[in-house]
Amino acid sequence: MKLGIVGLPNVGKSTLFNAITKAGAESANYPFCTIEPNVGVVSVPDKRLNVLRDMYDSKKIVNTAIEFYDIAGLVRGASKGEGLGNQFLSHIREVAAIVHVVRCFEDENVVHVEGKIGPLSDIETINLELILSDSEILERRIAKTIKQSKSDKTLGHELEMLEHIKKVLDEGLSARTLSLTEEEREFVKSLNLLSFKPIIYCANVSEEDVVDGIENEHVKAVKAFAESENAEVVVICGKVEQEIAELDDEDRQAFLEELGLKESGLDQLIRSSYHLLDLISFLTAGPQEVRAWDIRRGTKAPQAGGKIHSDIERGFIRAETIAFDDLVKYGSMASAKEAGKVRLEGKEYVISDGDVILFRFNV
Repeated sequence: MKLGIVGLPNVGKSTLFNAITKAGAESANYPFCTIEPNVGVVSVPDKRLNVLRDMYDSKKIVNTAIEFYDIAGLVRGASKGEGLGNQFLSHIREVAAIVHVVRCFEDENVVHVEGKIGPLSDIETINLELILSDSEILERRIAKTIKQSKSDKTLGHELEMLEHIKKVLDEGLSARTLSLTEEEREFVKSLNLLSFKPIIYCANVSEEDVVDGIENEHVKAVKAFAESENAEVVVICGKVEQEIAELDDEDRQAFLEELGLKESGLDQLIRSSYHLLDLISFLTAGPQEVRAWDIRRGTKAPQAGGKIHSDIERGFIRAETIAFDDLVKYGSMASAKEAGKVRLEGKEYVISDGDVILFRFNV
């Protein structure tokens, strides 16, 4: 799954990306230092894998992963081509969800492209460019549908939907704010609108604020806005996260404790991103490896098996399944079986997060 990191220039996008991926994306105090999107893959933290490794004496752990795209800073007028805007907007169109980094810190040494710190204004600028881009796409789609509806009367409802979405966008509201049925949601999703993509607002604060646990006025404003869109907010300090990323696991934990933090902001962001994409993990375990596999919530057993190998889905017989908590409680698969906690599930079984599964198949 791909997430795009977006925001105005100099809000801390590339600093955040460096911390996430340790990929060394260029970070500089001037606009457009990122033109082509840098891509990094980051593991999703899952402490359950450590427990299973010890239980099965496994040789290695394999986490699930999320791809982050560091997309160049957008500016006012991007939808009209300002600052290579069309190119940047096309990069956003390729991702499944958006991480919108918003500057919530004061620093006279880091210039702001708008000349002042104003997170709500920054959000409005980015959202407006996404809305304008979507509006142009809808205008063309509406014109095409009107033409087709003259010979195909079944397109009436689709045309109504398109015009309703266009009206909402013309009011300056993101497509995310639409109240939709499940069927309507699938239709709008098929349009691949930028302002409909799931979003996390990432409030980038100063080191002092994150250490002191202070929620400054900028962060409060971002949270209030996000609530109106049913969006999530994660508060981080890009500089601190970059320092943490350069440490090994032992030093990293000591540094977090020294700062009085339970976990890094990046761990929170990655977990929120996973949730945003409506993903869950099922687990497999054995002496060679323990592994987490990401699937969409609601996936059935054969399709989950297909995530491992297409032969499992094709020749699916059953899934030998136990909840992670039950396996830990009984200490081994053998003890759990004796207690009747291991289930044999068929083709209609919907996978739950944390299911430990052994697939039976025949091809």
